[in-house]
Amino acid sequence: MVAQRELTDDEIDRVFHALATATRRDILRRTMQQEHSVSELAADYDMSFAAVQKHVAVLEAAGLIVKRAEGRERLVRADPVMIARARALLARYEDLWRARIDRLDALLAEEP
Repeated sequence: MVAQRELTDDEIDRVFHALATATRRDILRRTMQQEHSVSELAADYDMSFAAVQKHVAVLEAAGLIVKRAEGRERLVRADPVMIARARALLARYEDLWRARIDRLDALLAEEP
């Protein structure tokens, strides 16, 4: 098993930027379920093909999806490794805040 390194600050910025838009979150969700062509993805949104391509490019730059060519089509799928790295980052934030809340609870419990 390959150890996953922590995300750099630039990678974190790109991931959060990519996930800041509902359309990109939906594209990521759909590509986690199965691979899609960019054309298939674009057909389900009320925007131009070029706009969907730009959303895909942002997700790709963040490493959340991988695009490959098959003939004239560009197929897109989620990258489970980067998603796992982002999930691990969020778990660390959750642990940090849970520990702070636990300390606050303990302090409040000490008060008469």
